[in-house]
Amino acid sequence: MIEIRLARLDDLPAITEIYNNAIMKTAATFDTEPRSMKQQEIWFNSHTSRFPIRVAEKDKTVIGWAAVSVFCDRCAYNATGEVSLYISENYRNKGYGRKLLEELIKVTEQLDYHVLIARIAEGNQASIHLFESLGFFHVGVMKEVGYKFNRLLDVYLMQKLLAKKF
Repeated sequence: MIEIRLARLDDLPAITEIYNNAIMKTAATFDTEPRSMKQQEIWFNSHTSRFPIRVAEKDKTVIGWAAVSVFCDRCAYNATGEVSLYISENYRNKGYGRKLLEELIKVTEQLDYHVLIARIAEGNQASIHLFESLGFFHVGVMKEVGYKFNRLLDVYLMQKLLAKKF
């Protein structure tokens, strides 16, 4: 059984381990150097109730996390958030990312977001498929904006419109 819940500060070592694994082995993030606990604490503390972090826990182990971050700091973007989703290497492609993303979407609807944005590096068809299956649609491609693992990478932009009423 998997539990999706609000992240706590004591989850930060597991969150950091999952993220650092993605940094070193995937193009899911364009960070290129592992993050320190101090850097991650600053990141964690920047996520107020308006910008939640959720974790997926299985057998008392954090196996993944998802967060909503500021899309842009200009006021007109207040109802738009950017989604991040990372699953521990041994638990990918088992449906845990879907459960985590579904929960994050529910939370953002309750927080009156109108738009969620996802940036997905080329070659990550599993993530593209997951986001599409949950109502995100393709809005563009930023060509060759990232350089990682000795190659230029495109980034696919996806978005989901939520039911916020203005």
